[in-house]
Amino acid sequence: MVMYNQLPIYRDAYSLLLEIYQVSSRFPRDFKYTLGQDMKRDSLALFRDLYGANVSAENRRKHLDSFLTAFELLKVELRLCVDLNVLPIKKLAQLSLIMDNIAKQASGWRRSSR
Repeated sequence: MVMYNQLPIYRDAYSLLLEIYQVSSRFPRDFKYTLGQDMKRDSLALFRDLYGANVSAENRRKHLDSFLTAFELLKVELRLCVDLNVLPIKKLAQLSLIMDNIAKQASGWRRSSR
């Protein structure tokens, strides 16, 4: 078993987490403590499932399904930020590149866990 913090998906998810913390700190007050906090919490929760998937072979698929569900919610939250004009579309494009890598890795890991 590889240490979870050495997995490429972990490194990409951590990069995404850092970006979310940076962009949410610049949100207007109305969104910083609502949507911004939710995004931070949801992106941190991804690590719980990554860790669980790495250490538990018998529950790996369950953890990866949970990861992908939370990941989709995070995508919706980011899209909402753009629609509310608190996040520039250029930044969403940058985050989407990271998120595409994460989604590919998670989906591949889920397929191989069958």
